[in-house]
Amino acid sequence: MCTFMPVESDILPTNLRPPVTAVVIVDHGSRKTASNQMLYQATKIFAAQSDYAIIEPAHMELAQPDIATAFRKCVEQGAARVVVFPYFLSPGRHWSEDIPGLVTEAAKPFPDVEWLVTAPFGLHPEMASIINDRIQHCLGVAEGRPVADSCDVCDDTGGCELRGGANRRQPR
Repeated sequence: MCTFMPVESDILPTNLRPPVTAVVIVDHGSRKTASNQMLYQATKIFAAQSDYAIIEPAHMELAQPDIATAFRKCVEQGAARVVVFPYFLSPGRHWSEDIPGLVTEAAKPFPDVEWLVTAPFGLHPEMASIINDRIQHCLGVAEGRPVADSCDVCDDTGGCELRGGANRRQPR
């Protein structure tokens, strides 16, 4: 015998239910397809590890989907709140002016939808670990040591190569 157990959102009145929150992960955008593809991959990885049901990628400029398109798609999927995460390292003009301006415009057709732009990565405590991982990976490749996995950035570029240094040891 199956028993239906209502979840909190089923028993709360509509006006007391938490709003459906969507996430838009936005980067600058590039003329290089490979750079834009990284945003799609980052979005997929985040979606697989998060509890948000609605997650959309967007580019600030130079590529599609733009912020307005991603915002609209979130609302069409039922979002009442849209959180925009700038996939940027530092808080520059794009974060403080450009992205909020673009989101303001994107939100105009949806006056009942609330939104915010989060801080970029900045000095998040995990950044030191990420920096160290990249350094160790690239040094391992450059020195000819086995590395656990491939690099999402420079595998096909010839990166991770030590250059210069008159007394440099040759990789084994």
